[in-house]
Amino acid sequence: QVQLAESGGGLVQAGGSLRLSCVVSGRTYNNYAMAWFRQAPGKEREFVATVTRGGSAKYGDSVKGRFTVSRDNAKNAVYLQMSSLKSEDTAVYYCAARAAADSSDWYIEWDSYQYWGQGTQVTVSS
Repeated sequence: QVQLAESGGGLVQAGGSLRLSCVVSGRTYNNYAMAWFRQAPGKEREFVATVTRGGSAKYGDSVKGRFTVSRDNAKNAVYLQMSSLKSEDTAVYYCAARAAADSSDWYIEWDSYQYWGQGTQVTVSS
């Protein structure tokens, strides 16, 4: 059984920064592509960022240049460094994982991910 546990959410002022962490347990982490999604009240789940098994990253348009995703295979962890936060970044942020056959494969559709964390709330005050 694969389990994902997010941490690092909280309340921050606009323009500030937060770092989210997600630790994966239960299976071979190095075989997974990892991603972050978010969902604000009344809105659909939105792709934020993904990192391939090989460490390449891709971002949603709304966070490009402000967020950075990274992974530490030795710690079975993925991180999301968020900077220049805006009120519209307020949402529950979810970590997701899925098996990836190739180290360069990336996925941006939320329904292609097999495993999910419980989510962590990020609130940006203006």
